[in-house]
Parts: sequence; structure tokens; C-alpha cells
Amino acid sequence: MKKYSLEYFRSFVFKNSNTTETDTVVCEKSDPHASSTDENTERGNWANKREYMLSMVGYAVGLGNVWRFPYLTYKNGGGAFLIPYIIMLAVAGLPLFFMECALGQFSSQGPITVWKAVPILQGVGVTMVLVSTLVAIYYNVIVAYSIYYLFASFQSPLPWSDCFSWSDAKCSIISKELCNVTSGNGSFMMVNTTWISDNNKTCPESNVVSVPVQSPSEQYWDLVALQRSGGMEETGGVVWYLGLSLLLGWVLIAASLFKGIKSSGKVVYFTATFPYAVLLILLIRGVTLEGSREGIEYYIGTQSNLTKLADAEVWKDAATQIFYSLSIAWGGVMTLASYNKFENNCYKDSIIVCVTNCATSIFAGFAIFSILGHMAFVYGKPVSEVAQDGFGLAFIAYPDALSKLPVSPLWSILFFFMLLTLGLDSQFASIEVITTSLQDSFPKYLKSKGSQLTVATCTILFLLGLPCVTRSGIYWVTLMDHFCGGWVLLVAAILELFGICYIYGGNRFIKDVEMMIGVKTTWFWLWWRSCWFFISPCVLIVILVWSLLTFTAPTYSSVVYPEWGMSLGWCMTAFCLMWIPIFAVWKVVKAKGSLWQRVKTACSSTEDWGPYLECHRGERYQKQHCYWRRSSVIQPDSDLCVITNVHSVKL
Repeated sequence: MKKYSLEYFRSFVFKNSNTTETDTVVCEKSDPHASSTDENTERGNWANKREYMLSMVGYAVGLGNVWRFPYLTYKNGGGAFLIPYIIMLAVAGLPLFFMECALGQFSSQGPITVWKAVPILQGVGVTMVLVSTLVAIYYNVIVAYSIYYLFASFQSPLPWSDCFSWSDAKCSIISKELCNVTSGNGSFMMVNTTWISDNNKTCPESNVVSVPVQSPSEQYWDLVALQRSGGMEETGGVVWYLGLSLLLGWVLIAASLFKGIKSSGKVVYFTATFPYAVLLILLIRGVTLEGSREGIEYYIGTQSNLTKLADAEVWKDAATQIFYSLSIAWGGVMTLASYNKFENNCYKDSIIVCVTNCATSIFAGFAIFSILGHMAFVYGKPVSEVAQDGFGLAFIAYPDALSKLPVSPLWSILFFFMLLTLGLDSQFASIEVITTSLQDSFPKYLKSKGSQLTVATCTILFLLGLPCVTRSGIYWVTLMDHFCGGWVLLVAAILELFGICYIYGGNRFIKDVEMMIGVKTTWFWLWWRSCWFFISPCVLIVILVWSLLTFTAPTYSSVVYPEWGMSLGWCMTAFCLMWIPIFAVWKVVKAKGSLWQRVKTACSSTEDWGPYLECHRGERYQKQHCYWRRSSVIQPDSDLCVITNVHSVKL
């Protein structure tokens, strides 16, 4: 490497200058994936607006839009549920989504370093990253399930369409009924109702006994796909084909993120749009089937029940679904927005993404329930008996319904490929949260090692996810989902609102936003002020308290978790939350002065807080001169971070 004298650096920095002296510090290399055409050549930007919007939509629109929202709508009054759903979008979802977009774009920082704005709450950012990490572990297991079912769909007939050799005695396509009859000698015996009809006899309704049976799709899920054990303590070995599917899922993610947003931005052209094509195809096919109308009626038609609006549980479900569907307080929204150009209209983007997310949920419901209606028609059951949510919908009920269609492998391939792309989109942002946060926190060591960091992250998370593909894996997935994605996110979101509005300053934040999107009228900000300062925090606090008061222990298929499993779940929650007080205490202890002065310092923005580039800092941040410059003179040996401490001097 070349040797450079102090005079060389001075001449380089001060060439064409006769009024300013600058103290220069050489920092780390820039991200090798950043392009010379980017506005932020040290950190990088999205190649274009389309890639950002598709990435954001792909992150927000996930598996929950397909397997949770339709069932919640059906359960909570059908079309009537859309009223609280839209209201909660307006008062809680959109305001928080807009705030996170603006914070990330304004500072060009990830969820940890963005808290230079309020250092005492930096632990909130750490919590967001930890939640994203834990969720990424088990979320990719669901991606692995989708990959396995995708490959299994290349068979005709579909392996779960009938009770084949893998099934047991409980497997049956139709329900089994026995008749309790009295024999000639006065003894009682159970006979098949088929025998009764074949012998021209009748069975009183009071004597009919229903025998519990399992559908082929349910048994295939339990006995073949999962090889499910009897409980969490019965771990068993790794299910090899799920392990390979998990590995393939992580390979796809690592390859897509190998060059950061520059490569994932190209992948989302397909992964973010393909689900819409499949949903449209499934809807068109579904509405042409017998019984589809009844399914849609149950979903959002005449079966709607407005009296459900008086039930507080309905409003809680609406708020919870909005909050989790938009991925608020996970760190992903901030991370993706941090790669925007400074003057991008994040307000307009937030509205588009939120509306698209909600519209997708509603649209997916039509595609799901039209085919579930046909399934109910085939089985001669009401829709209420076949409708499920979560794993039951994605891997039991819907595959069962698809197996009844002509050319069923084709529909199954499309459906599970759609689930795969939905899962990958969400995973792209989750992994980007981890890598971006590490690079922003340790730029000297990691900024120039983006590809290696991505591969290392995916490798570690793959290894951590292996317990989730053992025979007890589904219990681990359910446990992590129950404890990692609930109260932790609510606490983080409440502190985020409190920190920005009441510590950093709501009015100051609004002025920051106006630096990016332009000055707006007082009336424009009236609604956002109301939500940020009062409405949104109150809604989140109510949801948090309600969730704690109505807490129920997680179960899967009626299997109760052992005490040590519950303790482990609470430990995961505590591990994510404990960094909030730890960082708060550390920031106060590290500060100087009296206790009050220390707290005040910990609550004040750091000197390098503000827009990332000097050209965007303006008069409001003029005293904090920190900008990045890439030197064509010193290339290719290093990229310089030039930090200037400016004072007037005559040369």
C-alpha cells in the first residue's frame, strides 16, 4: 500500500481552497456494492424507485396475508371486519409505517444507529434486530415446508389426495359412522352404517356414533412431511428432506442478497409480482367451481355480521393483524428506506405500500375461500368446518381442496411456489436488517465485507434452524412464533413513538421530514401529530395490556408444552427486551456530569446525527460537519471517509 504524508493529505483535502483548514481522519472502506452513480456513493442507494417499492411491498405482503387475514375476516363477522381493519390501518398502521420510513430515509441508517437521534433508546434498535433474527430462523423453516410441498406436487396423483401406504387406520376421505345395535342374544355391538343400509335396516339417530378420522392431507402433514413426534421433549432426528429444503431456502436467500440491495432489487421483480399472478389465476379458477359462491358468502358476503363490531376481541384482532402485517417495529422498514435517495417522497410511498398490503389481504381471501367453498361442497360440509388458519390452511385444508381439482398437480405447484416467493421476499428484508445493522455499527471492519457477511449470517441462521426441522420441529416453530413476535414488538413500537415524539421532539421530527418531502401545511400535519402523539400510542398500549391479560399458553394440535418449554419461551422474550434497559443505563453511565446532566446527554442527539451527506444537512445541521468522500486519487488502495472539523483560517 502506498505511503502518504500529512502534506499529501492536506494538499488533497485543501486543493482549490484558501479559507478553510480541515482536520482529516481516514476511515473504513465503502461498501463495494455501492455504485459510482449512487447519490450516497459510500453506502449505496436503490438502483431505481421500482426496486425499492417492490422490495417494500414484498416485505409487507407475507404469508400472513394469505393464511391469517382471510380466516380472521371470516371469524370476525365477514365484511364487517373490514371496518375496524381500515380504521386501525389509519390510526396505528400507517402512522408508524410513515414514521419508520422517514427515520430510515432521513438518516440513511439501520435500526440500531438510527437511534443516534435518541441514544438512551438505542436498545430499542437492538431489540428490533434480535426479533428479526429469531423470526428469520423459524420463518425460513416455513419456507422449507413450502419447498418440500412444491417438490412433492410434481406427482400425480398428489400424495395427500388419498390414504396411501403411509397412512394409518384413522385416515379416511369420508367421515365414518357406526350404529350401536342390539344383537339377538341381547348384547350390544357396533356395526358400520354401510352394513345397515345394505341390509335394508335403519339406525335411530340417537344410536349413531361418529368415529374420529383424519383426512389424507392432515395425515400427510403430520406423518410424512413433519414426521411429528408426540411432544416437544421427543426431539428425534433431523427430517432429512426438510433439512435439505431448509438449506436450499438459505442458499436462495444468500444468492439473492450476495450483492445486497443491488441483487435483491432485481430478484423482487419476480418474487414480489408472481404471488399476484397466482392469486388471480386461483381466483378465476375458484369462482368457476361449484360451491365457490358459498365460500365467498362466508368470507365477505351476506354472512357478514355487523353485531360483531361490539366485540372488543374483533377490534384487537384488527389492530394486531395491521400491526404485524405491515412488519412495524421489526427494523425492516427503516432498513429498506435507509437506501433511498434523500429527497424521495417517503410519505407517498408509505401510503402506497400500506394500501397495497391491505388490498392484497382482501384479494387473497377471495382466492382462498372460493376454493374452500368448493371443498365444502365436495365433502357435503358447511364452510365453517373446513376453514382454518395458519399451518392448517396452508398445508392441510388448501392442499386438500386443490387435490380435488382437475390437473391438481398444476394448481398445487402454483400455490406452493407462491408461498415460497412470499416467504423469500420477507426474508430478504429480515436478513438485510441484520447485515445492515452490523455494517452500520462496525463500519471499520464490515463495511467492505457485505457479501461475506451475508453468507456468514445465512450459514449461522441455517445451523440455528436445524432443531426446527427435527421431528419436534413444529413445536419449536410454534413456540418461537408465540413468544418472539408478540409483546416484544409492541413494547418496541410504543418506545419508538415515545422517543421520537417526546424526547427527540415531534415538531423537530416533522421539520426533518419536511427537509425530504417539502414544507407542508399545518392542516396536513394535524392528523399525523394526533396519531404520533396520542392515538397510536394509546392503541398499542391497549393491545399490549389486552394481550397480557388474555395470555394463553401455546399449543399445537392439542399438545400442551412442558414447563421448560414455556420457560424457554419467556427467556426468548426477556432476551430481546433486556437490551433496552441495558443500553439506557450504559448511555447514562458513559455520559459525564451530574445524574441529571447524564440523563439529559443520553437523551440528546449525537453530534453526527442528521442527514448522511453534507449536501443535505442544510442550516439546521450545519454545525455537524461529517461527510463521506470517495477519492479517485487514492483509489484503488482505499476509500476515504473524510471527517471535517471546520474552522476559519487564512492560508
